[in-house]
Amino acid sequence: MMFPSALPVPVQTIGLLLCSNIFMTFAWYGHLRWKGLPLLLVILSSWGLAFFEYLLQVPANRIGYGYFSAVELKTIQEVISLTVFMAFSIFWLGERIHLNHIIGFALIVLASWIIFKDA
Repeated sequence: MMFPSALPVPVQTIGLLLCSNIFMTFAWYGHLRWKGLPLLLVILSSWGLAFFEYLLQVPANRIGYGYFSAVELKTIQEVISLTVFMAFSIFWLGERIHLNHIIGFALIVLASWIIFKDA
C-alpha cells in the first residue's frame, strides 16, 4: 500500500490514525444502536470493520515510528480515540457529554502534553 510521501510524517500518521479510529469505533460500538441484531451478525460485521481499521492503523504506526516514539504513537492514538468516541457518542448514539466527561478528557490531554514535553 502506497501513501503520498509528499505529506509530512505527522500528517500521514495522524490522518491514518484518525481514519483507523473511526473504523474501530464503529466496529466496537456501532452495533449498540441496533441491540436487536443477532450477536453473531454483530461479531462478524465488527470483524469486517476491524479489518479496515488494521489496514490504516498498521501503516500509521509503521510510518510514524522513528519520527514519534512508540509511547508518543500510543498517546496520539488514545487522544484521537477519545475525540472520535465523543463525537460518535453524540452523533451516532445520541448520548450527551457531561461536564465530568469533558474534565476527564481535559486531564487526558494534559497527560498527553506531559508525555510530549521534553524531559
